[in-house]
Amino acid sequence: MNLTIKPLLLVVICTLILAVFPQEAKAEPGVSAKAAVLMEQSSGRVLYGRNEHRPMRIASITKIMTAIIAIESGKMHDTVTITEHAARTEGSSLYLKPGEKIPLMDLVYGLMLRSGNDSAVAIAEHVGGSLDGFSYLMNQKAEEIGMKHTRFRNPHGLDTHEDHYSTAYDMALLTKYAMNNDTFKDISSTKVYRSEQTGEKWDRVWRNKNKMLKLYSNSTGGKTGYTKRAKRTLVSTAEKDGMELIAVTLNDPDDWEDHRNLFEWGFHSYKMTELIKEGEVSSIKDKGYKGKVEAARTFSYPLLKEEISQISSSIHLYKLPKSGKWEDSEVPKPVGRYFIDLNETRIADLPLYYDGKTLIKPDQDGLWTTFKNMLNKLFFVAKEQERLW
Repeated sequence: MNLTIKPLLLVVICTLILAVFPQEAKAEPGVSAKAAVLMEQSSGRVLYGRNEHRPMRIASITKIMTAIIAIESGKMHDTVTITEHAARTEGSSLYLKPGEKIPLMDLVYGLMLRSGNDSAVAIAEHVGGSLDGFSYLMNQKAEEIGMKHTRFRNPHGLDTHEDHYSTAYDMALLTKYAMNNDTFKDISSTKVYRSEQTGEKWDRVWRNKNKMLKLYSNSTGGKTGYTKRAKRTLVSTAEKDGMELIAVTLNDPDDWEDHRNLFEWGFHSYKMTELIKEGEVSSIKDKGYKGKVEAARTFSYPLLKEEISQISSSIHLYKLPKSGKWEDSEVPKPVGRYFIDLNETRIADLPLYYDGKTLIKPDQDGLWTTFKNMLNKLFFVAKEQERLW
């Protein structure tokens, strides 16, 4: 049986849902950046954008790509020998020495926390075989992720190539991808890291340059950047009440404050709203499918309060055989799709699967009756056992 919701209960539920949303929407945040974007991580929805598709110099936030390629290489436990070329790389540095041996894992921590350009070159040489070889891997990964307005020419982001660029949106896509990797997520959120130094009695201690980890309590990570031509660039992530946000700013003189304001606006204005739950799809009325179709996963989406009424959904299922049911050997996988639209824009296309065993769910009024019947059966069994003894 299907769960029946009575009119009074429906009013109460709707009131509770609306109560979760803010009563007044804040005005969009003003930012100082030449380009900026605020993206919700799980859905990829852009909550705020300003010149987000404009190709620009990105400086050291390039190293997010360098880090994720190193992590995915399967070589994180390798020991890397530092070359003369890597040790002499200009700009921010870990002060690596030629001939020094250091774990690739430590180099990635130094890359992300201290923005070591020497570390970036050492990683590129070890993982890609050369800087050109590593740049090829970077661009290959960018294409895979869908970074359509990006080109990488080096692993560190220095202004050594005119054709090294990306956009705020593309860098948010990259961060969205990287944050699904647990190792990257841990490194990005680390405030302090110690690395043993070959032949020395003291360790290198690296403190994260990303001040958002101190300035903003909901911060979960990110990467800083700066060159004379790119100016200040920043990627940062934050999480609150089950919603994860990514902020990217390019050429921003007030990036710490702008990121805090973007996050506060995003968390205040949007709420993650569950639109379909993993398990039985109870809205199906067809006798052959009723109680036998399941969604593979829960789908939630960031929504403004006024957007709830603009959500619609539809279900497309394969036509049943003449027998009115599927045999195990012939069930299509998936058996259909569940579509969700926001104001006529498709936001979800989810597979539906068939389970020949009907999930029996008592209606609301029958819950107590079902419970009493179970107790009566147990009581009867106990009495029968007592009689037999």
